[in-house]
Amino acid sequence: MKRILVPIISLFMLGCGEDPLPKPSGMLRLDYPIATYKKANIPLPFSFDKNKISAQIKSVKTAGKVKGIDIKYPSMKATIYLSYQNINGSNLDSLLRDAQNLTQSHTIKADEIASNLFENEEAKTYGMLYEIGGDAASQSQFYLTDSLNHFLSGSLYFYTKPNYDSIYPASEYLKKDIKRLMESLEWKQ
Repeated sequence: MKRILVPIISLFMLGCGEDPLPKPSGMLRLDYPIATYKKANIPLPFSFDKNKISAQIKSVKTAGKVKGIDIKYPSMKATIYLSYQNINGSNLDSLLRDAQNLTQSHTIKADEIASNLFENEEAKTYGMLYEIGGDAASQSQFYLTDSLNHFLSGSLYFYTKPNYDSIYPASEYLKKDIKRLMESLEWKQ
């Protein structure tokens, strides 16, 4: 009996030790520089502050006329697309409807769409910022207008398959740039 107990007790003693603990899940750490802004020099009837980390602003032409700009962020693989149109009489309703419909087209993949009203009486700028949560193609959509002459719509897109968890830090950083753009926008006379 002793011959059987000694090896069994020895196995228990050798097998005892610290309990294995699972490794904590790793978190991706992305550090972005503190945003510094300067006025953007663009060939459209408005100006705004842009973050210096955006590498370039590219004009978008239609029929030889500048109709928008692309603000590129190569380090984040993202672009803010801006599209400008003149308001001529009764087209404000259709421009607003188009901007809202573009945002609503993301409801298929979006977990949520939060809308934030924007109003700057002093600059005569009114609009809406939509923050889109989930694996939608665009994480932010917005529009600005003076209700009489100018209409600007914008959207944020990443050059990658939409994975909300992965692009969330960059999306939050760029939402601050979009808010600064909206707050600093001035219509040229």
